[in-house]
Amino acid sequence: MRRTPHALLATTAALAAAVVAPTPPAGAAAAAPAPGTYYVQSATTGLNAADNQGVVEQHRPKGNEDRQQWNLRPSGTSYVLENTVAAGSCLGRAGEQARTVACASADAAWEITPAGADQYTLKAPGTDRHLTLAPKPAGANYPAPLAVGAPGALASWYLTPVTPVTSPMPDQDRRTLDQVTFLTSHNAYANGVDGGFAPPFVNLVPNQSRGIDQQLADGVRGFMLDIHQTPDGAILCHNSCTLVSRPVALWVDLQRIVDFLRTHPDQFVTVFLEDYVDPGVLRSELARVAGLEDILYRPDRTGVRDNGWPRLADLVAANDRLLILTDHSRSADEAAGLTRDTFGVMYQREWTVENYWSMGSGLGSSDWSCYSRWYDANTNLPLTRGEPGFRPLFVMNHFRDVPLSGTVRTDNTKLADRARRFCQPAARKKPNFLAVDRYELGDAASAVNALNTYTYP
Repeated sequence: MRRTPHALLATTAALAAAVVAPTPPAGAAAAAPAPGTYYVQSATTGLNAADNQGVVEQHRPKGNEDRQQWNLRPSGTSYVLENTVAAGSCLGRAGEQARTVACASADAAWEITPAGADQYTLKAPGTDRHLTLAPKPAGANYPAPLAVGAPGALASWYLTPVTPVTSPMPDQDRRTLDQVTFLTSHNAYANGVDGGFAPPFVNLVPNQSRGIDQQLADGVRGFMLDIHQTPDGAILCHNSCTLVSRPVALWVDLQRIVDFLRTHPDQFVTVFLEDYVDPGVLRSELARVAGLEDILYRPDRTGVRDNGWPRLADLVAANDRLLILTDHSRSADEAAGLTRDTFGVMYQREWTVENYWSMGSGLGSSDWSCYSRWYDANTNLPLTRGEPGFRPLFVMNHFRDVPLSGTVRTDNTKLADRARRFCQPAARKKPNFLAVDRYELGDAASAVNALNTYTYP
């Protein structure tokens, strides 16, 4: 695990790079970032260019485990990108395909030009041929092999620094919501303390071991809750409520959170709903929570999409201290005639990005890559998604299919390292919510504290 503050590491690396960096090509000072080590990241998918035995493909971001890092340096009037693992091998071209080639080859040279919004194009000198994604087939993801072809949206790239220069976290009264990281409990209701949450066998491996009240007392400020519809309303259950004894209603846990916020007026909490209920049922459930309307935060009514996220201190002063998000589909609700944001529940895909939820089974091999939960044949919401003046909050999932305590403890000790080396560059932003199982194992709070010492550029 990293023990040195991010800002010190980044500043040291930047100073070192400044001392040894080659001079950019004449007249190209504004054409590319400073020489250094970068990920070449698609602005369309958020995936990284990687060397796969000479074929350059887009891969899920995972540090440098499969040759995803490239050293950018000037070469004559152009630039080359040398793979950090294979010395002398550069990102280049072979006909219409992206390949790794000898760095001295003419096919390794690129003209790098700003394309707006911190994006760039990489063009073969003297041509109109660009590094690009291959076109997306109907009903499929974009192909992995990268191509060399026409300019356009598919030919826009981020050059994401492996070691970014960060800034110290502002004082408490100046921090915006998107600069802060919150400890978040995955399946917070599945704790075996507040009530039943699953059939008897699943109850043997709860995602959490402490009830909602204790989670709040321990500093948890993000809560992931699964809700299913029964004749009793919106109930907290895992997968379904069949065979669940002593299930807990959503309004009961929300009341616990609202009561905590009433007695802790300087705190802010976010609730994430994995939502399988009709909008009318959810509205009725929320109406049962005393005091909810007084503290519910409505970013859709306060200009966030135009002006960015407000300061946390301003939210506290306005008593806007509980944000509720749903993963339900807006279009499905529109078809049903009632959207959830009319009663204060925000659609998560409109306000956040989120990495894929599973690192693998409870035992065996791990998948530490960090890519969008919402990237498939029908959906493309990369972790890098943003708008002018607005950056979605980043939900970083860090858990497995089955929460076996030994594996969870090991995984949670690696949380800060994965956040810094894998997920932060993958999203080009700092995680705002670190979602884990059994947060008391492995001291996930220390990872939150480390992320709250700096801001990402």
